[in-house]
Amino acid sequence: MSSIVHTPADDAVAASRLADYLAWLDTRGQAPTTDARDYAALHAWSVADDTPFWDTLWDYLGVVGERGSAPAVDKAPLPKARWFADARLNYAENLLAPAWRGRADKTALVCLSEGRARETYSYGELLAAVGAFEAWLRAQGVGEGDRVAGVVAHTAEPIIAMLACASIGAIWASASPDFGVSGLVDRFAQIEPRVLITVDAYVYGGKRFDRLDRIEALTEAMPSVEAVVVIENTDSPADLSAHTGTTRWRDALSTKDHDRPAFVRGAFDRPVAILFSSGTTGKPKCIVHGAGGMLLQHGKEQVLHGDIRADDVFFYFTTCGWMMWNWQVSGLATGARLVTYDGNPATPDLDALWAMAEREGVTHFGTSAKWLAACRNADLSPGSGHDLSALRIVFSTGSPLLDADYDWFYRTVGQHILLGSISGGTDIVSSFVGCVPSLPVRRGEIQARLLGADVAAFDDHGRALDDDKGELVCRKPLPSMPVAFWNDPDGARYHAAYFERFSGVWAHGDYIRFTPAGGAIIYGRSDATLNVGGVRIGTAEIYRQIEPMSEIADCLVAAQSSGDDDRMMMFVVLANDAILDDALIDRIKRRLKTEASPRHVPAHILAVPALPYTRSGKKVEVAVAKILNDQTVDNTEALANPETLKAIEAVLQEAGLLASAV
Repeated sequence: MSSIVHTPADDAVAASRLADYLAWLDTRGQAPTTDARDYAALHAWSVADDTPFWDTLWDYLGVVGERGSAPAVDKAPLPKARWFADARLNYAENLLAPAWRGRADKTALVCLSEGRARETYSYGELLAAVGAFEAWLRAQGVGEGDRVAGVVAHTAEPIIAMLACASIGAIWASASPDFGVSGLVDRFAQIEPRVLITVDAYVYGGKRFDRLDRIEALTEAMPSVEAVVVIENTDSPADLSAHTGTTRWRDALSTKDHDRPAFVRGAFDRPVAILFSSGTTGKPKCIVHGAGGMLLQHGKEQVLHGDIRADDVFFYFTTCGWMMWNWQVSGLATGARLVTYDGNPATPDLDALWAMAEREGVTHFGTSAKWLAACRNADLSPGSGHDLSALRIVFSTGSPLLDADYDWFYRTVGQHILLGSISGGTDIVSSFVGCVPSLPVRRGEIQARLLGADVAAFDDHGRALDDDKGELVCRKPLPSMPVAFWNDPDGARYHAAYFERFSGVWAHGDYIRFTPAGGAIIYGRSDATLNVGGVRIGTAEIYRQIEPMSEIADCLVAAQSSGDDDRMMMFVVLANDAILDDALIDRIKRRLKTEASPRHVPAHILAVPALPYTRSGKKVEVAVAKILNDQTVDNTEALANPETLKAIEAVLQEAGLLASAV
């Protein structure tokens, strides 16, 4: 069993929202336990066949809307289950509820940027801005079911635009401005947006990137676009004189004839957002998410699991093309203050966001495992350089946290902080496993299955495994499972994506083990799992051993088919002045053989300048495997650094290790 690296204090557990929820349940005679540390009993109750869990969550979170008399979820098997069939609600109304619940003057947003001065919005100001932009949308004829696409940075404007869309029942979709035109068209052309919102420029790492020249290319490729809004995203706005027919954001908000947002209530599953899969294996899937599902699932995760309260300060480093943007925005429903950031998290250095956390009094800090690993590799000691006493939880996602990351965090950041590794995906715009404020944190483990998530590890025959690696599945519905895929009228593509492998059971595509302590360890994506000597090996098993080595800055493994078996190839990015000589290769192999097994030792180890990542910080083993096996890599626009693939191919070519040369 993994060692405990953090145990929550008794007073912190007693003051948690989870403990408050249990006490509230007890007053209703519904509590399965009154001890917040007895999480196993609470989770078992939350996934029982006849549990009232989701009904209680609606009440406890104070969802604004008409609940209706239908059951929380009907008895239809996955993927046909229907939630709150006769409920009526509005997503934006719930997120802006603090504005008329006595908190109109409270700060809702603090917006930080490399390219702009610090901005703040109170809940009342946010409400007024949403009303103004909603009036502009209505003037363009935008109504329920219409799509609005944003090529936007993580600032206040896309939050306002998305809430204005949600208020009238329009559907929001966004991507970050670092995408190329073809990547944007691959996503947005599928959904035929009526309005396009774009930044004029953005600043990253001190460098300005202009984006106005893309407007014509995008509108030509998407004839559905009838109106274009331009956000002035730096303190030096671009000249719009050559782009006639566009509307400046500030002019759209100056609409005089507007009132409070309409907050048109609709069905629980009325579409509110379209998110896109990474597209690393083909054209991105357009995943449609419903208003009620996002609201209830995010509320559960942020309040009960994330312990976010109305007086907290919630930061997440994300782009508007990653699901964590949607997740953070939902935090407005808690009444907390959201801190957003547009720019390079390493500008002027990796210490910048820790300094921001001290300056803004951040209580909840969200980031990626990749960024935490970068801080570790840089030997940062944030806790000694900054007052992080306000910080209670650090959320980490995007990829598995290494054991070494836990060690570094609790040695240098703060023993009082819960390091909350969470994992789910764009597919459910939320998580299956994650943090619990009443449980200890174990080295290398995600703390627990989340409430209401009946998840397990299945073997190839659909049998649940006990303390063994298998396919991550969910056996019962979750409210944030997609409403549909866009342009999939019979649901065939949706069914094929998640339900083809195990009938009536969601197969997520992660390789996972649930531990005796109730925690979880993710070993990578199933489609990147290696089969060496007849044994399945998750890529994260190897990264856990190699990436903490002082000579290694990054590492990726992929399989090359070789007869009846896979041949494992390892690619390393060297740290500092390290050299991949025979001595280092031998140390790598001995470490894997000793700490893992002989089957974990790669056939070849090669040095490369960089490794491919998606724009949300996930390694792309599948693309490298395609190169290894002489297959075409589709949709390199999905990658943040597609040039790395050519470099890897050149290294393989020089070594004579491409499949065609073997």
